[in-house]
Amino acid sequence: MGFFKSLKGNHPDTIGSESSQSYVPPAGPPPPPHHPSNTECYLPPPGPPPAQSDYLPPPGPPPSHRSGDEPPPYHDWTIIPDTALLPPPPSLGHEASPAGNASLSDADRAHDWCRTYPLLRPYQPASLHHDSVKNGNMDLVQPREYQGNLAKTGLGSWKGSTISGGRDACLLSSLPCYFAVPDTPLVTEKKKTIYFEVKVLSYGVGRGGDASSLAIGWCALPYPTWRMPGWERGSLAVHGDDGRRYVNDTWGGKDFTSAIQPGQTVGLGMEFSIPDTPPNYGSSPGQTPRLKIDIFFTRDGIKESGWSLHEELDAQNDLGVDGLDGQFDLYAAVGLFGGVEFEVNFSSRKWLWQPS
Repeated sequence: MGFFKSLKGNHPDTIGSESSQSYVPPAGPPPPPHHPSNTECYLPPPGPPPAQSDYLPPPGPPPSHRSGDEPPPYHDWTIIPDTALLPPPPSLGHEASPAGNASLSDADRAHDWCRTYPLLRPYQPASLHHDSVKNGNMDLVQPREYQGNLAKTGLGSWKGSTISGGRDACLLSSLPCYFAVPDTPLVTEKKKTIYFEVKVLSYGVGRGGDASSLAIGWCALPYPTWRMPGWERGSLAVHGDDGRRYVNDTWGGKDFTSAIQPGQTVGLGMEFSIPDTPPNYGSSPGQTPRLKIDIFFTRDGIKESGWSLHEELDAQNDLGVDGLDGQFDLYAAVGLFGGVEFEVNFSSRKWLWQPS
């Protein structure tokens, strides 16, 4: 034991000895512990941070804001519109016809001609002329491009034939079938219908081996008579070679019906009536209200198909309906190319289709 004592030093054998007095705590309670408060430790210095002034927004509203602007109206996107009230989608047009196509030079010449000669203003007809049209007593005007024979066979009845390889030619009625001044439903408050028929007796072989054919249509004057009806402004037609309809359409027309065959009688009518809906309140004062205009096509006395003149149009390809909207006089038109034998009837007594 003496060895261990020498290593560890002297230790008192009993508590309370003189050596143990050095470890006695001082008198009185211990002092309270000092802890700095959280406020003193984390309080930020007074004033904004040094760099905060660099990001202050400029005074006033944002640049895009204008005083007095109302918020956009609320639109309930959960309501599904009734598509039955929407106009039908535009029919797709074609760039060219699968049958006969005229030359580009003829088309360019016609475009220049139409720019030079604007549509004629409508006129008030004499009573004699107005009555003649009502009775179907009209003639066909033969243009210089027409190559063939043409003869009157009765009241309002004509028979003609063109030579094989004949170029495009457009026959026009001598008087308008629709006089815009006295016939408009905006004046008469009645529906106005115009109509005539053409019978194809035979086809020959035309230019370039294409099958000869004809077109039946309507035109406002003046019209370039070396062009088929429907190809230039102020005209519409159904073409017999491809069965397509053309409305101021210098391209390839729109699918409509089947080709017109020899032995068939076809008719084309237009119905002008007061629109079902009132005029648009946004229209400018003095603007003429738009008529409701429907076109119908018959074959062998039966209504086969039709379309609305004011149908939805293709913004890129359609050229509008200028000249056909009831504000200009309209003439019957028969377009021909190649060798065709045909008959034309303006008198209702000889029509296969009879209005109800």
